[in-house]
Amino acid sequence: MTSTRIKKKIANHGVAWEQAFGYVQAVQVKDTIYISGQLSHDGDGKLIAPAALDAAGRPIDFNQMEDQIRQTYVNAKKLLAEFGATLEDVVEETLFVLDVPSAFAAGSKVRKEMYGTDTPPVASNLIGVSELAFPEQIVEITFRAVVDIPTAP
Repeated sequence: MTSTRIKKKIANHGVAWEQAFGYVQAVQVKDTIYISGQLSHDGDGKLIAPAALDAAGRPIDFNQMEDQIRQTYVNAKKLLAEFGATLEDVVEETLFVLDVPSAFAAGSKVRKEMYGTDTPPVASNLIGVSELAFPEQIVEITFRAVVDIPTAP
């Protein structure tokens, strides 16, 4: 029996939760790059624009949605660059959000800004969820990109 393994290239941010949960931020298999759910953190893993929480540990409001979405795209761009890719290579994204109306308003603005066009050529999903990995986080975005791989002559 012949066994062939799929060659994978991986990338991480180097934040603590990668090791704690045991996963990589991005993996490329052939021409496709799969990016794990991205959060709005800086290079040290500190959350950017964390939501204020009530006594029960739930977000009080969703005013930070735009800033969190923007930083999440910044983090995705860093990962894509590890593979020589950009947002232009993204074909699908999924936004997991705690509040759909605020995410729709903020996301429509930030997506146009990040992709540099009023109609990004990206299949997009916006899904409301009850909670995310960190209580202060109100949005998480996954990405899938496809890149051209030169063929051997």
